[in-house]
Amino acid sequence: MIDFHTHTVFSDGELIPAELARRARVAGYRALAMTDHADSSNIDIILENIRRFAKKHGHYFDIDVFAGVELTHVPPGLIGEMAEHARKSGAQIVVVHGETIVEPVAEGTNLAAIEAKVDVLAHPGLITDVEVKLAAEYGVCLEITTRKGHSLTNGHVAALARKHGAKLVINNDAHAPGDLVGLEMRRKIALGAGLSLEEYAQAEENSRELVQKIMKRS
Repeated sequence: MIDFHTHTVFSDGELIPAELARRARVAGYRALAMTDHADSSNIDIILENIRRFAKKHGHYFDIDVFAGVELTHVPPGLIGEMAEHARKSGAQIVVVHGETIVEPVAEGTNLAAIEAKVDVLAHPGLITDVEVKLAAEYGVCLEITTRKGHSLTNGHVAALARKHGAKLVINNDAHAPGDLVGLEMRRKIALGAGLSLEEYAQAEENSRELVQKIMKRS
C-alpha cells in the first residue's frame, strides 16, 4: 500500500514521524508521504523537520518516506504561490485540502489547486465536471479517502473521475494510529465508493506511478 496524505505532530496528528513510519510499515504500507497542514505561517518549519527525518532516518523503517505538505484553508488566490513555494522549499509532494463538505473550505479551492498542478487534490467534495476535466488534463490526482466525514462524497468523486478520465488515488488522511487502515478495508472503501475491481487496481497503479514521479524529481 501507498499513502500520500498523513499527519504528524507538526500539525494536528498524534504521532511523531518515527512512530507514524513504524506503524505504517507494520500496517502494510511500503511508501508514505507526511503532509502536515500548512499555510504561510508554518510551511517552512514543517518541511525542514519532515525533510530532515525522511533524509536521515526514513530508510531505517523499511518504508519510503516522502516529505510534503497539505495546503489547508489557504485562500484560493494564494494556492499557486504557496504550491510553488512548497516545491522550492523541498516538498516532494504537494497536496491541497479540497472542498470537503464537512469543513468551510473556501469556494474556488479545488480549481486553484488543479490550476497549480499540485500532485493530489484531497477530499474534493462536490467537485464539478469542469474541475475534474481539468484535473484529467493536468494529471492532478483526485483522492478517494478512507477518512470519516471527508469520505461522504467519495462516490461523487469516483463517478466524475470515471466520466472524465481523471486519475484517482486512495489515501487515509491519517491523524492517529487507528486511521492507518489495512489493505482489506482500503479495498472495501474503494469498492463502496463505486469503483470496480479494475478501477481499484488502476487507482493503486496510479499511486505507484506517482511514487516513481516523486523519486525522479527528488
